[in-house]
Amino acid sequence: MGSTIAEKILARHAGRATVRAGEVVVADVDFAMVTDTRAANTIKMIGRMGDKELKFARNTALVLDHYSPPPNLEAAEIHTAMRAFAAERGTRLYDIGDGICHQVVPEGGHLTCGDLVVGTDTHSVTYGAFNAFGTGIEGTDVSAVMMSGKLWFRVPETVRVELTGALAPGVWAKDITLSMLGRFGAEGLNYSAIEYVGSAVSAMEIDDRMTLCNHAAELGAKAAILEPDEKTFAWLRAQGAKPPLATFADADAHYAQRLTINVSDLEPQVARRHEVDDVVGISQVDRQRIQFALIGTCTNGRLDDIRQAAQILKGRRLAPGVRMIVTPASRQIYLAALREGLIEILTTAGASFEAAGCGTCVGITNHLVPGNGDTVISSANRNFKGRLVNKDADIWLGSAATVAASALTGYITDPRTVEGGNWRRAA
Repeated sequence: MGSTIAEKILARHAGRATVRAGEVVVADVDFAMVTDTRAANTIKMIGRMGDKELKFARNTALVLDHYSPPPNLEAAEIHTAMRAFAAERGTRLYDIGDGICHQVVPEGGHLTCGDLVVGTDTHSVTYGAFNAFGTGIEGTDVSAVMMSGKLWFRVPETVRVELTGALAPGVWAKDITLSMLGRFGAEGLNYSAIEYVGSAVSAMEIDDRMTLCNHAAELGAKAAILEPDEKTFAWLRAQGAKPPLATFADADAHYAQRLTINVSDLEPQVARRHEVDDVVGISQVDRQRIQFALIGTCTNGRLDDIRQAAQILKGRRLAPGVRMIVTPASRQIYLAALREGLIEILTTAGASFEAAGCGTCVGITNHLVPGNGDTVISSANRNFKGRLVNKDADIWLGSAATVAASALTGYITDPRTVEGGNWRRAA
């Protein structure tokens, strides 16, 4: 019996010929990442272990992205400790404004096809867009990785999802991920590895592929992994990544489930009512008024997302009473958007830009606080009650195009019904 992509990567890193779902293995890690929300635990645990050599320090990045900028003294002190630790131990440091962990790690050339990458955030599954096994761990686990370069893993079962057909213009990977949540429910694929394959995946640009993998965290997945192709290799080369070890599943691999989904007739999707899996097609939404719009986060803060918004809002203004914030996923993305004129288009339309980071998404920095009874349309990955500080405000999720179209009209809107909303980047 053959192996899935996840099984092959874990077997290779455990020094085994094969592994099977359910087995526990100790595997070599290629790269590790720690965010500022977990760094204090990591540093504290390393201190408890004594003054030992951190063999894996140079293959670890500390990322200051959630408390960015720090909203209080405690957060500022965590950042100070992280900077000092990086200087002393030789870890890679991404400071305030550099970007969100899941963007700067691949942008920094720290991973490639076939790698095993861990990070202290559930959305580390994003790295599967590059044919890597990416998964979330705790801060104390990273301390063990930094000392040994190894960590234990239970080999997950794999669900193979073949996406056939072609997305209609104005429909994006975000809409696929939301439809998956509507189908399986939040945590409906707990501890599974998802293999996304098929013509619809091949047609996606890297930005959309990262969105596809990122939202697997809400499904509870241990990993979400794509097959590599020339788009993958070209993107990795541009970032200076090491040569790829392209990994594909065997034809006779065993899967917990095999699904085929034709995306050709998929319409834009939205999640509502404080539940990531309360998902409906946008045609079922009856002119739901909005007061706030958010584009960004590790899910949809990339260049193509900002392009979607600019296509819709160019030469126009936000609807009266609507506020809009855009948070690019990294400094590189912000600069690219600046060179393309996208920043000017959106700022002229009435949007405001935040420095690259996670603080607005999770409500830590209090830069986006809706009023009582307000409705927010967001391209983020979660809409939990109180996620944006105010439990008496409502949060809906949609693609960047849906967010921009809604900000233009003042109510949740199918982007395909407004000029520029049916744009699709050529594959």
